Amino acid sequence: GVRDVLFLYEENRCSMTYMYEYPEYLKIKLPKKTARRYPAYELYLYGEGNYAEENKNLLLTGIPVLFLPGNAGSYKQVRSLGSIALRKAEDVDFKYHFNFFSVNFNEELVALYGGSLQRQTKFVHECIKVILKLYRDNKFAPTSVAIVGHSMGGLVARALLTLKSFKPELINLLITQATPHVAPVMPLDRYLTDFYTAVNNHWMLKARDLRNLTTLSVAGGFRDYQVRSGLAFLPRLSQHGSALSVVSSAVPRAWASTDHLSIVWCKELILATIRALFDLIDENTRQITEDPKKRMSVLNHHFVRHPAKIFEENPEVFTQLPGIFMWITVKTSKWTYSVYNDSDGKYFTFPLASHRKSYSHFYCENSMLDTSSWIYGCLNSNSSMCLEATDLSWRAELLPTTKVVMLKLQDYSSLSHIVIQVPAAVGNKYTLGCEFFKEDSRTVQLPVTHVFSFGLSSSKILLNSSGLLYNIQLQHFNQIYQAFKIYIESHCQSLKERKPSVYRLHIPWSHEDSVIVAKVPSLTEISAKLHISQPQNDSRAPELKIYSSSDCQYEVSNTVYLYTLVFQIVRFHAGAFPVYIVSNILLTYGGQLSTLRSTGQCSDFSLELVRTAKPYKVEPLISIVVFLQGFNWFREIWESLSLPEVDAAVLSSQDAWFPLVSLILFLFGTGIAYWSAVFFSTSLRLFSSLWLTLIRPTVLQKDKLITPRRLCGVLSLALVSWTTCGAFAVFLIYLQYLFKNFNMHTVKPQSSMDSVPEASQSLANSTTVAEAVNSLKMHVTILNLFTWVVLLNLPSLIYWLKNLRYSVRLDPDPCRSTAIIIVCILEVLMNSSTSEVKSSKLLKIAAKVPLPLSVAMLAFGRMHLYRVPHFVTFSLLLHVLCCVV
Repeated sequence: GVRDVLFLYEENRCSMTYMYEYPEYLKIKLPKKTARRYPAYELYLYGEGNYAEENKNLLLTGIPVLFLPGNAGSYKQVRSLGSIALRKAEDVDFKYHFNFFSVNFNEELVALYGGSLQRQTKFVHECIKVILKLYRDNKFAPTSVAIVGHSMGGLVARALLTLKSFKPELINLLITQATPHVAPVMPLDRYLTDFYTAVNNHWMLKARDLRNLTTLSVAGGFRDYQVRSGLAFLPRLSQHGSALSVVSSAVPRAWASTDHLSIVWCKELILATIRALFDLIDENTRQITEDPKKRMSVLNHHFVRHPAKIFEENPEVFTQLPGIFMWITVKTSKWTYSVYNDSDGKYFTFPLASHRKSYSHFYCENSMLDTSSWIYGCLNSNSSMCLEATDLSWRAELLPTTKVVMLKLQDYSSLSHIVIQVPAAVGNKYTLGCEFFKEDSRTVQLPVTHVFSFGLSSSKILLNSSGLLYNIQLQHFNQIYQAFKIYIESHCQSLKERKPSVYRLHIPWSHEDSVIVAKVPSLTEISAKLHISQPQNDSRAPELKIYSSSDCQYEVSNTVYLYTLVFQIVRFHAGAFPVYIVSNILLTYGGQLSTLRSTGQCSDFSLELVRTAKPYKVEPLISIVVFLQGFNWFREIWESLSLPEVDAAVLSSQDAWFPLVSLILFLFGTGIAYWSAVFFSTSLRLFSSLWLTLIRPTVLQKDKLITPRRLCGVLSLALVSWTTCGAFAVFLIYLQYLFKNFNMHTVKPQSSMDSVPEASQSLANSTTVAEAVNSLKMHVTILNLFTWVVLLNLPSLIYWLKNLRYSVRLDPDPCRSTAIIIVCILEVLMNSSTSEVKSSKLLKIAAKVPLPLSVAMLAFGRMHLYRVPHFVTFSLLLHVLCCVV
C-alpha cells in the first residue's frame, strides 16, 4: 500500500518551467518595528534581467501578487509564476503586468509545529500594507493584493481574515496550491488544531462577508502523497458561489496529477494560473477586477471547462457568417470529414427537423485546436444558407487531442440547423466527426466490483457500436474505500491510422476528473479512486466517458485488488498509525504488569503482544459511543461532561471514515508494533555488544531511587525545559535512559554475600540474574513506548534548533509542562527494578489502566496526535507510584 501511494500512480507528466534570464530577488525594506518584531521573516520582489534592474528603485506600476510558501518552503518558489507572467507581459508589450512578491518564512515546519502560524499571519498582514504603500503615488494604484499560497501558505492567507485589525477588502483573489484546508495532515500540537478550528469556523460563520473574496483551491491529485486532495477541498459551507476547488488532473490543458512540490513549478498548471490572472484584469482600473461574478467565470473558464476559446466576458450571442464559403447539406445521422491542404472553406449544415423525433442529442468533435468559432445554430428554417447564427462554440469543451460539443436537441427547439464551419486548411490536416444519437443507446451501466472480492471477480461489458461517444455509468461507486482498476481494451476492424481515444473518468459532485489519451488498438489501465465521497443529497453516478474511434470495439472491465484498498487506507489514515502502534504497545505494557503481578515474572514483549493486543477489547466500545452520539440525549450528556467529540465521528463527517478501517488499522498497528519491537531489541543488543567492547562490565548493585545527584539532574533538565525547549529536555532524558539500558545489557551480576556457602551464593546469583532479566524486559517496553513520545515531539525540537539564532526559548512550547513531568518520571523509572513494583499495592490498578487508556487514545488521538504522550505519561506515572508505594 505504501509502495502504491509513493510510486505506482502515474509518472510526472508536468513540464519543467525555465527562466529565460537569471532570477533575482530584491529584498524589500520593512519598517523598523516590523523587522524587530519578526527578525526571521523577510519580503522580496521577484525579477529577471532588465525588469529586475528597472524595479530596483521600487517605482512599481504593475498589479501586486503575493506568494506565500508552505511548510519548509522557500520564497524562491515564486520564480515559476513570476517568470511566466513576465513573458506573458512581454507578449502584450507590458500593457498589463504583474509584480510578484514573496515572503521568506525561514523555511519553518509549520505543518508539524503550529506555534508560529499566528505570527506568520500577522507578518503577512504587515507585508500587504507595505506592498500597497509602494503603489500609493500611481495613477492606477491598487487597493488590494492577490495572494497565491502553496501548502500551509494558503491556510495562512485564509487566516488573515481572522485578524481583528485586518480589512477584508485588502484581498480580492486567493489561489491556494495543495493547501490542506479541512484539517492538518499531522496534528502534532494543539496550536495547529486550534488554528485550523479558528480559521474554518470564521469562514463558515462569516461566509456572507467573504463574497467579495474569490478563492480557488487547486489540489495535486494522487501523486501528492503529502496532502491528499480531499483535505484541499474548501469546506462546503463556505462556498456561496465565491469559492472553487479543483484537482490538477481535471484542469484543462494540464490534465496531470502533481506532487506536493511540482504543483509550484508544473508548467501546464502555472500557464493556466497566469492566463487566468491576465483575463482577470479590468481595462479601466488596470487592476484585478472588482466584479466577483467575472472572477468566478474566468476561473471556471481556465480551471473547470475550457471551450477552446479565448475568454470573453460577454460573448456575442449572434454572429454573421460570411457567405463566401460553399454550403453543403448533410442529411445522414453520422458524418466524418478529413481536411488536408484544402484552399476552399465550407459550411456543412445539419437540418434538425428530420432528426428530432429519432434522436435526443447531437455530438460533434473537431481535432483543429485553434480558438476560432466553428459550430453555430441557425434560426432560419427557409433557406439552405444561414447568414446570422448563434455561436455554439462556447458550448464546446477542450480535451487533450480534440474539442467536443454535445447538444441536447430539446434545449435548442428554436434552432432549425446546426452549421459546422470548415475554414481553408492550407498546410493543415484535421478531422471532424458529428453524429445524432439517442442517449439511451450510448449509456451503459457497469456495476462496480465489490470491495471484498479481492480480485476473484470482475464486471465486464462489450461496446460494439460504431459511435463517437460512449458513456459508462459506474454503479454504486460513491465511497472513498472503493478503489479498483478499470481496463479498456480496444479492437479495430481495419489497421488504418486513426486518432487516439480519450478516456475521461468524470466525478459529477467534484472537479476531480482524470483524462487519459490512449492509442488504438491498445489495453489501457485506469485507477478509479475518489478524493471525497458522494454527498448525501447527490444521486448522480460517476461516469467513464469514451471519446472513441469509429469502427472500433471496446471491452471495459473493472477489478478490485487488495493493494488498491490498502492504498486508500494508507492515503487517508497513515497519519493515525502512531496512535494504533502506541495503543498496541500500551496494551502489551499493561499485560506485562499483569503477568508480573500474578506470576512474579515479566513476560516477553512479543508473547505479551500476541496475548493482549486484541481489537475486540478496544474497538466495540468506540463504535458504541460513535453510534450513541447520533442521539441528542447522549450528545447532551457527553457535552455536559466536557468530553471532546470522538475522532471517528469527526472523520465520518469529513467523509474520511469507512467500515472496518479501524480494525484494519489496529491490525497494522499490531504488526508495526511487533516488528518495531524486534528491531528495537536487536539494535539495543547490537549497540550493547559494541559498548561492551569499549568498557568493562560493571557490577550490578542496588541503589536508591532518589539521590541528591539524581535530584540535581531532574532540576537541571526541568530548567532546560522551562528556559529553552521542552522537547529538548525530553530528548536528553531519552538518551540518558537509552544509555542506562546499554549498561543494563552489559552488567555482570554479583552477590555481596562472599562469606556464605557456594550453594546459597549460586542461588542468590540466579535470583539476581532473573530479577535483572525481568527489569530489562520492562525497561525495553517502557523505552519502546517512550521512543514514540520522542518522535511525536521531534518537530518542535527541530523547529527550535532551526530558530535558535533568533531565540533561545521556544515560544509557544507545546510540551513544556509535559516535559517536566516526563523528566521526573523517567529519572525514577530508569533506576527502578521489578522487585519494587511487584510488591506494590498499586500494581493491580497500574496493570488495568493501560486498557482504558488505549481505548481513550484511539477515541481522542487519531486527529489529535499531541494527546498520545499524555496517555503514555499517565500510565508511566502510575508505574512510578508503584515503585514508591
